[in-house]
Amino acid sequence: MKLITAIIKPFKADDVREALAELGVNGMTMTEVKGFGRQKGHTELYRGAEYVIDFLPKAKLEIAVADEMLDQSIEAICKAAGTGQIGDGKIFVTELLQTIRIRTGETDNDAL
Repeated sequence: MKLITAIIKPFKADDVREALAELGVNGMTMTEVKGFGRQKGHTELYRGAEYVIDFLPKAKLEIAVADEMLDQSIEAICKAAGTGQIGDGKIFVTELLQTIRIRTGETDNDAL
């Protein structure tokens, strides 16, 4: 099993959710976060004063998938979240050692 962590533009979260649902990925966790990469923020004008916004709003998606669903899931995320502009985000994949569904006690792939 793998844990996919995707940092994407917030307005793309629903598109990613729908793309993964079409693959049969049943669940994910989304957190509203702030961060920056190569974008390094931007400047805005407020009441005549210019100020720098260092951290931009992002959506952090965490998705647990079976090993055989990994490549399809990554492809779906890239396609749904991509705009071709700087700041589209990043995907991190980590090994998931164990999963347990609390309600039933099911483990690993059965718990996904």
